[in-house]
Amino acid sequence: MGDEKKEPLLSVRDLVIHYITDEGTVRAVNGISFDLREGETMGLVGETGAGKTTTALGLMQLVPDPPGKVVSGEIIFQGKNLLDMNKAEKRQYRGRDISMIFQDPMTALNPVMTVGEQIAEVIRIHEKVGVEEADKRAAAMLETVGIPAERADEYPHQFSGGMKQRVVIAIALACNPHMLIADEPTTALDVTIQAQVLRLMKELQEKYQTAMLLITHDLGVVAEICDKVAIMYAGQIVESGSLEEIFDHTCHPYTKGLFGSLPSLSIKVDRLKPIHGLMPDPTDLPPGCPFAPRCSFCKKECEAGLPDSVEVAPGHFVRCILYGTEKKG
Repeated sequence: MGDEKKEPLLSVRDLVIHYITDEGTVRAVNGISFDLREGETMGLVGETGAGKTTTALGLMQLVPDPPGKVVSGEIIFQGKNLLDMNKAEKRQYRGRDISMIFQDPMTALNPVMTVGEQIAEVIRIHEKVGVEEADKRAAAMLETVGIPAERADEYPHQFSGGMKQRVVIAIALACNPHMLIADEPTTALDVTIQAQVLRLMKELQEKYQTAMLLITHDLGVVAEICDKVAIMYAGQIVESGSLEEIFDHTCHPYTKGLFGSLPSLSIKVDRLKPIHGLMPDPTDLPPGCPFAPRCSFCKKECEAGLPDSVEVAPGHFVRCILYGTEKKG
């Protein structure tokens, strides 16, 4: 766990990302803020459509433009605002400073290049080394993720799903980046392979002291490898804090709903409690709290304005009227 006194490696402040389409403006990310320190792992949790992947693409400066647009906010990485970078600077920092593991290894790998070539290419681009040195380091990187170096000359189709994801992790870590973004990295894998891949990611992250933003809808995965958690709903972070705070002192009605819909080994229930209703359409968000239409604690004020984010315990923030005053707008 990082030292709270240290300057954050990454500071996201009031980030707003929209997709402007003929059907209307999709308000995908609506003013999110969080910090990530060296060596920390933060889980960004939420349903499909909550804005998690758009947040990751924003951090990587890969939001497709058009239709995507970073409307406002700051992404401060090692003291520099990434949104002020030119195209050449962005290309340099991707892979060298921040790397991303995508959820489907099938689409993340080039089918006509050997896995060794794909790792070596990243090393050559960012480290300015010769072909021989890059190939040697690529083989060593394969060994690091548990694949024999002699398989460097094989193509992606010759690997199983779990092995492909290990290759993707090797590519992401090839230049020893300061930060890793993992977008649902185990979704395409079966459960036993998921556990192996997560264990490997955790070991490598601790070995290299890499900060990691793990995007997932799976609270079990979060419990296994995260230090901090941010719960995302309709483009906003509704609750955030340490793993212990979020799991043991859950505050926001949406977070409570997520835990209530999970099976438990310690508590016997006849039926799980799903969260009723659907997430609002991001082209037509309600004026107040976006969770209000599904919330059993909803009051008139919830529909009138967006609640403030309130610090209910050190480092534990909740955006809910039950914990603070309401703010118009």
